[in-house]
Amino acid sequence: MKIPVAILGGTGSVGQRLVGELGEHPWFEITELCASDKSAGKTYAEATHWILSTPIPDSVCSKQVLPCSLPVKAKIVFSALSSSVAGPIEEEFASAGHIVISMAKNNRMRADVPMLIPEVNPEHLNLTRLQKYPSGGMIITKPNCSVIGLAMALAPLEARFGIESVNVVTMQSTSGAGYPGVPSLALFDNIIPYIEDEEEKLEMELGKIFGTFSDSGVIPHRMTVSATCTRVPVTEGHLEIASVKFRNKATLADVKDAWRNFGQPKFLEGLPHAPVRPIIYSDDVAFPQPRLHRDYEKGMAVTIGRLRECSLFDFKFALLSHNTLRGAAGGAVLIAEMLAKSQFKASQFCCQGCVREESTRSV
Repeated sequence: MKIPVAILGGTGSVGQRLVGELGEHPWFEITELCASDKSAGKTYAEATHWILSTPIPDSVCSKQVLPCSLPVKAKIVFSALSSSVAGPIEEEFASAGHIVISMAKNNRMRADVPMLIPEVNPEHLNLTRLQKYPSGGMIITKPNCSVIGLAMALAPLEARFGIESVNVVTMQSTSGAGYPGVPSLALFDNIIPYIEDEEEKLEMELGKIFGTFSDSGVIPHRMTVSATCTRVPVTEGHLEIASVKFRNKATLADVKDAWRNFGQPKFLEGLPHAPVRPIIYSDDVAFPQPRLHRDYEKGMAVTIGRLRECSLFDFKFALLSHNTLRGAAGGAVLIAEMLAKSQFKASQFCCQGCVREESTRSV
């Protein structure tokens, strides 16, 4: 029997990606689709201006859209809501005992809420034990889409060499702005050198992601991060140029070796959305490119290239991640798969991929 899940904000661009990833999922079944009051009461096909290249899954076409309010039967609830409304709605659902996996920014920096990338900081899942919701309710967030790709590229470097400083310039795709997003005439023959709140998210969220878990919360990492974020005329995929300064000495060969040996953690083995190769590095001077490389590992890998020495810091490189898959819907589904596999019977996840057995809450 499949695990029932619900989606809040199911008609929006990220909600549609969730429907696409979950519609034929081997473990999960979408039992409830929730959206705004203007969509409630219609079938999903009637309420949704479908923008994906694949058709609406047959399993949800005729499903009636519900309002984003209680009651909802599914224990696991994905939130693809706009940040303008997400906060109180997610709180309401967690207070009613639901496991809320959120893509909104509202709860990311809360001291008791994990901002989770399964391959990078799985031990932060234990922050949910600090939450006081009844009946196993909790809120889990995923980071900003541009942060996820950068954090995955930095994770093996932090583990091996330690990171002091990062400078990053992002070239973010139009899909990151949602639908209808940026007007076409604003991006045609153009690049927009500003995305509201994006630089602040990059500079704040990395510190929490790489922070040290303790029983009272996360002690933020003290790396210095400087970010410049731009919007470019690419449909999918965020390309980023990063320069890093290490605490410990490393060579070009050392950095490549760290990336190439960053494999799939054992606790993610067998999960439908877990990439076998989370990081793919190439020496090709024209690697990576959004149109050619964003779909590696079904859009769940981070591709890296152009590694070279940096005259200001130690090294610089280019990285690419699929912003609506790895950075949004696919990353959220991977978190749900991780929860479903563990059922919280082994919740003390370690950075190295081991699991300390503990008796705790179950999904």
